[in-house]
Amino acid sequence: MGQIIAVAVITVLAVISPGADFAMTVRNSYLYGRTAGVLAAVGISLGVLVHVTYTMLGVGLLVSRTPALFTAMKLIGAAYLVFIGYKTFVTKAQVDIDLSDGNGLSRAGALRTGFLTNALNPKTMLFVLSTYTQVVVSADTPVAQQMGYGLFMSFAHLVWFSLAAVLFSHHGLRTRLLRRQTVLNKVIGTVLVGLGMALALTPSA
Repeated sequence: MGQIIAVAVITVLAVISPGADFAMTVRNSYLYGRTAGVLAAVGISLGVLVHVTYTMLGVGLLVSRTPALFTAMKLIGAAYLVFIGYKTFVTKAQVDIDLSDGNGLSRAGALRTGFLTNALNPKTMLFVLSTYTQVVVSADTPVAQQMGYGLFMSFAHLVWFSLAAVLFSHHGLRTRLLRRQTVLNKVIGTVLVGLGMALALTPSA
């Protein structure tokens, strides 16, 4: 029971802490609507499962103990955030409130942005790896139970970011945000670039 509570608390704190996944959800939701925001949330939750899978297979422990490999993964994730942030910052197109013309972000594109944001996110990698190695895995922890914890982590991300998508795609709020989209794009772009740069410059443990 204590292990379940520990995993739940750690997961909730990790999910609600601001990061690139939240910025990406806000970006997709207010620019491209609820469907794009929710699909980004789905992608984010699937990205969590990537880290869960390789951690359970033992690859995560190898990554954490191989500085060069960890640094390479960290830099790839940082480069992705900087790239998306730059694109958001410099965009000049004004997104219309009406998405009925089908010119918004494609479903595959929305899913992909969310997935890559977390699949390439060292913060998520460290959250999953540390939770598994320090809390979840012990000599008597069944594999099915370990899988259950991973599914819970993924589901928690899905719920939280889906709620964020619903909030920021609400018609009234979205209308107000889109009227200020030039400024907001620069703010979100700056946040994403800043997170990427901070990630790249943070010394590996």
